[in-house]
Amino acid sequence: MFSSIYIEKELAQNTRVQEIIKRFPNVPHIYCDHYSELFNRNHQNFRIQKQSPSLILARKDNKYVLPVPQGYGVGADQNYYFSHMLNCVYDCRYCFLQGMYNSANYVLFINYESFEQEMETVIQSHAGETVGLFSGYDCDSLALEPVSGFVKYFLGLFEKYPQAILELRTKSTQVRTLLERDPLNNCIVAYSFTAESVSKALENKVPTLSKRIDALHRVQKHGWPIGLRFDPVIYSESYQQDFKTLCQQIFEVVDASSVHSVSLGAFRLPHKFMSKMTDLYPDEKLFAGSFERHGGMLSYPVGLEQEMMDYCKKVLLTYIKPEQLFRCDPV
Repeated sequence: MFSSIYIEKELAQNTRVQEIIKRFPNVPHIYCDHYSELFNRNHQNFRIQKQSPSLILARKDNKYVLPVPQGYGVGADQNYYFSHMLNCVYDCRYCFLQGMYNSANYVLFINYESFEQEMETVIQSHAGETVGLFSGYDCDSLALEPVSGFVKYFLGLFEKYPQAILELRTKSTQVRTLLERDPLNNCIVAYSFTAESVSKALENKVPTLSKRIDALHRVQKHGWPIGLRFDPVIYSESYQQDFKTLCQQIFEVVDASSVHSVSLGAFRLPHKFMSKMTDLYPDEKLFAGSFERHGGMLSYPVGLEQEMMDYCKKVLLTYIKPEQLFRCDPV
């Protein structure tokens, strides 16, 4: 899974670090002063590094919890995100992370207690309001769970604060932690989906659509609130039939009436990220599409995007209620 494991020197005796490295006795363990020595330096190539990434165990020093971009949320009064990990084990060609970072290595911040303290402060600062906390913005929330124990740790916090909502955004089938304990009404297990043809072409290393739907079904059957995230919707000449088929595949298995939320958004990227990603993958057809610049973002022409969103919304509303559907247009 990892070509090597780098460890910040001050964390050498940390219990969580020791538990992780014991899982990989044959992987070289290398000590460093700070994760920035290895992560996101200039003159690194994301594409090459992705072929054999390292895991970096580090301590995050500040900014544990941040406000979400405008337009991001699924119904809470106040919304924040946090990143216990930087980079994703999957390799989706449309992912903004490869435009954001020079490095494809994974950084796992192991000082969970610091995140927990700031989350409590944020939750308590919004008395009388629901607070959404989103995981999975800079990583997949579940894919590395057997190594990180992230979900197992943080669910304890949300047991204490029913007015807070945790979203675990994922494409992973690593759901054992969720199935081995009682569900929480304020934890949404939100699966991201694209049409099967898009997934096969662009979502490298991601579990197959059928495996993800099966994992989602098991989680819902166990009692966890679930979310469906159709973001990004990517244009092709067959996008209408593809999206319709995708919804049929999901809702044949999933109980639509008890889905917490469904979010919908078209493919879009910050302009500077798109330029970098095009340089990394000059032959990728996705980046050769027709895009328009709106502020700092590149997205489909307004008319095409509206047509896509209108069609997808129409299909979704044959399965769910309007109050379950959220448009995702963060800027």
